[in-house]
Amino acid sequence: MVQSLEVSAIKVKTLTRQIIALADELGFKAVPEYRTKDGTRIDVAILDGEKKLLAVELEASFKWFPQRVLYDVVKAERAGFDSLFVVTSFRGRVRWVDEYASERGITLKIIGEKEAVEEVKNFLRSSCI
Repeated sequence: MVQSLEVSAIKVKTLTRQIIALADELGFKAVPEYRTKDGTRIDVAILDGEKKLLAVELEASFKWFPQRVLYDVVKAERAGFDSLFVVTSFRGRVRWVDEYASERGITLKIIGEKEAVEEVKNFLRSSCI
């Protein structure tokens, strides 16, 4: 018997706008579709001047989820970020991806849409200290 996975798609454009507004309000710069040197893109990059604080990836698709999160970790590392939030409705964790991120020096948090803005706010406020 196949179980269906009930998840709702996240609102990518709405979350992007909210994260950008929040970063601006707190004195940071948020860049949507941040282009990396190797030509990939990070959904939202939050910067403090030239310092790269946080990469945010908004994963609305659940197909190949572990591989998508792994790719997000690789993109964040290659772009020079050491913190990555992946926002998704999927509630699973992938231990080997968590371990890989840790080995690469990336702090990875997989968070839901409802807590995303608050998590980003808390992260940015702690960056001000």
